[in-house]
Formats: sequence, structure tokens, C-alpha cells
Amino acid sequence: MSQPTRFTLPQADIPSQWYNLLADFPEPLPPPLHPGTKQPVTPDLMTAIFPENLVMQEMSPERWIEVPEEVRDIYALWRPTPLLRAVRFEKALQTPAHIYYKYEGASPAGSHKPNTAVAQAYFNKVAGTKRLATETGAGQWGSSLALACRLFGLECNVYMVRVSYQHKPYRRMLMHTWGATVHPSPSDQTEFGRKMLAQDPNCPGSLGIAISEAIEDTAKHPHTKYSLGSVLNHVCLHQTVIGQEAIQQMEMAGEEPDAIFGCCGGGSNFAGLAFPFVRKKITEQKRYRIVGVEPSACPSMTKGELRYDFGDTAMTTPLLKMYTLGHDFMPPPIHAGGLRYHGMSPMVSHALKLGLVEAQAYHQTKVFESAVLFARTEGIVPAPESAHAIAAVADAAIQAREAGQKRVLLFNLSGHGLLDLSAYETYLTGKLQDA
Repeated sequence: MSQPTRFTLPQADIPSQWYNLLADFPEPLPPPLHPGTKQPVTPDLMTAIFPENLVMQEMSPERWIEVPEEVRDIYALWRPTPLLRAVRFEKALQTPAHIYYKYEGASPAGSHKPNTAVAQAYFNKVAGTKRLATETGAGQWGSSLALACRLFGLECNVYMVRVSYQHKPYRRMLMHTWGATVHPSPSDQTEFGRKMLAQDPNCPGSLGIAISEAIEDTAKHPHTKYSLGSVLNHVCLHQTVIGQEAIQQMEMAGEEPDAIFGCCGGGSNFAGLAFPFVRKKITEQKRYRIVGVEPSACPSMTKGELRYDFGDTAMTTPLLKMYTLGHDFMPPPIHAGGLRYHGMSPMVSHALKLGLVEAQAYHQTKVFESAVLFARTEGIVPAPESAHAIAAVADAAIQAREAGQKRVLLFNLSGHGLLDLSAYETYLTGKLQDA
């Protein structure tokens, strides 16, 4: 019998703590600033839109933060997720590299997003919140929060970027199935949405606009808090269950990665896989290459500036120190809707600045070429977002072939693409164009 290609952990090994990279950065992370005073934001200012327990996590200096048993119980619906070796993909690439992927598409919502959605819904429920408002790009986050709110008995109101609302109707239907209310953004539900529609009735929307709408919604409705699916520290924190499991599973496989890849929009799934490995890089002097992969059409890390900027288009958030294309940047309507964000997580940005991680950017035709090859060899149709990591892994595997080197490559397949098949149809019929 051939060597095993699937590595699973028992449910008892679901991580009991989240890992906080803030505790191990060799230089402190620059704090968020009040847009008026330019002074560091205090916890009381954050509690206007987030519950206090999540604000404490956002600002916590602790290395390890306990995962509540109620959250672990729900994680057990799909965690631990499998680690698989992509042997057929390796053969198609004719590479000596060993390619492993952590498959987060095994969750009920089909992506990594429930790792933080369940945690955020739980902490809001404990704090007395009745209703959550949020944004979503491709719909992976919105559907995950809709599920989490249903499990904890909260209302869920979602502002979905208009181009994705139109291109990905089944994600919208999934949110409806789990009881959420979904609006195309910009919408007629908020003052800012109406302003954007007045300027451009055909506005495709952006995550920055949708965030502005969700925050305005939060401020205007009682017992409502805002929930974010990426970017912020506590969101990256919750995702570190991915990397913690992956470290154990790579040990089961008897190998250690030379390079680690994840797609990057706001940074949460990349952080989830990468940060536990970054810790080993800092504390154990490991020499991993850790690569965030973004779309060339929205290249915050590879073309943006590292500076303070707003997290939303309406300039209602604190100023965040991050690689940014500008809060008013309107990304082209690419099919990887979850990567159409103008800025990068402050924690990922700080890691990039310190040289702990690096960044690459790819056009979507190359991304879909790699995604189709992966689907035809491994059987899993990847989400367009995750396919960015696959494109970078394929290039690294080809480089290993050309150099005659055996390399061990690990990436996060952060979501399945079964609700993105219209994007695949566009590619397969030759209609897909690079922005």
C-alpha cells in the first residue's frame, strides 16, 4: 500500500487556546489611532461597536487565550480539519516537491471563516448582544456569520458587495437559509450607501463601502454590534487553530515545510496558517519562507504603502497602520471577491515589514489555470481566493523541478469553490480577463 496522504487528528486535539502573535513580535505593533486626536485608541472607544470581551482580545498582550468549551463544542462539527498531500498535483507538475494542503473547506459554510464567526457570535451572546451587522465580499464570511448567529440565537444583517451579490447568488441564498438578512452594497439601507448610489447607480461596491454601511447600521440600531471577518487582531487570533493543527499534522507526516503559502485579502486565513509558524521562526530560528499571495488587481502588500489609513471608505473606523492602496480605492470586479480589500491586516503588515513573511501577486487568469489543474488532479474545486495560494505553490513546485530540489510546500486551501462555478465557467469559456 502506498504512503498515507491524509493526516487527521482526533477531536481531543482541537486547540484549546488561540495563539496571539502580538506577544512575540520583536518590535511592538503600532496601535490604532483616533482619527481626530491621532492618539492611540482606548478600549472604551472600541466598545461602541464591539463587545468588551472582544475588545480585550483585540488589545491583549497575552500569548495564549483560552478557547471557551462552548466554542470548541461547535468547532467539533468540522475540526480538526484534514491535512492532505497533493500527490496527483505533484505528478501533473512533474516536481520532486512534496505539496501539502490544510483543507478548511470542510466546514459547514465551506471555508475557514467559521473559526472566528463562531467565536465572535459566542462572545457577543455572552455580552448581551441581540443582533450583529457585518459586511461580506464573496459571501464566505457572511454565510459563516449567518450560521454562527443561528447557532447562538442572534439576528444577522449582512451588507454584501454588490458585484458579488450579483455574481454569487447561491452564497446569498445560503445566508438566507441560515436566517440572515442580506443587502447588496452599496444599498439603500444606509445614508452612506444612498450617497454612493447617487454618485454611481452602477457602483460595483467594495469591502470598504460595505464595512461603512455595517458600522452605520450598528450605530443606529439598539442591541447591535459590528462583526468583522478579517483584518483585526482578534479575527487573526481566532484563526490560529489552523496553523496549530497543521504543525501537529506535518509532524505526523514526518516532514517540515520549507515554504508556507496562503491567499491574502484582509489577512485572516493567511494569518491562521502562518502565525503559529511565524512563532517558530521567531522563537526557534526556523528558516521557513512564509508567503502571502494576493491578486494583482488589488495588490495592497506588493504595491501599497505602509501607513495609517481608515479601514472603511466612509472614514468611520480608527486609523490602522497597514499596507494600503487607500481607503477610497475601488478594486476591479475580479472573481476572488474575498480579496478585494484596500488594506492588509495590521498584524500581517507588521510581519511583512519585519521580514517575517513575504508577498506575491497574481493575475486571475493564472490563478484559474492553477485552480483547474488542481481540481482535475485532486478533485477539489478551490474557491478563487484559495486558488491564489495554489498558483504560487505551483510556481514554487516548478522552480523545485528546475533546480532538482526536493522542497516541502504547505498551503491553506481556505475554501471550496462549489458556489463559484460561474467564475469557472467564465474561465473555461475563454471570457476571463485580467484587470
